[in-house]
Amino acid sequence: MKKIIFIIALFLTASFSAVKAQSIAYVDSELILKHIPEYVTAQKQLDDLSTTWQQEVDKQYATIETLYKAYQNDQVLLNDDMRKRREDEIVNKEKEVKEFQRQKFGFEGELYKERTRLIQPIQDRVTTAIKEVANAQGIDLIMDKGTEATFLFANPKLDKSNDIITKLGYKPNPSLAN
Repeated sequence: MKKIIFIIALFLTASFSAVKAQSIAYVDSELILKHIPEYVTAQKQLDDLSTTWQQEVDKQYATIETLYKAYQNDQVLLNDDMRKRREDEIVNKEKEVKEFQRQKFGFEGELYKERTRLIQPIQDRVTTAIKEVANAQGIDLIMDKGTEATFLFANPKLDKSNDIITKLGYKPNPSLAN
């Protein structure tokens, strides 16, 4: 294991030596987005919408559960035709709820479309600001810190998040820093 880590470290050292002339920096996109009031508002709208739809799903499942319990209680009293109708009603209600969930929360569902409508313009502004800062400061590569999982170590001197926040017209807030 140590041998593999040594080989990787040697490779990275050689790679960085080859690109030493290039300027590298990073940003924390989560920190940047926290500074944009439109993003915070949009995220709240999406959370509220999601909560409303989830409550509707929960309510529909509660109705199905009530129907199922009533069916179980009445099952011995029902003839085959009545039993089949009640089972079909429960199955159809479950299909309706699953379809509602798919329409609201599924891939390219209403939540996805609303998120794209609200968040995409903000992300485009951030991307433009990052490109402008990179060009103005002669930076060849900017990475996104986003989550600590992608960085084993990040020198704070390379962090350009506050430059991006300023470029977007906002004042960096140290209390929002991770």
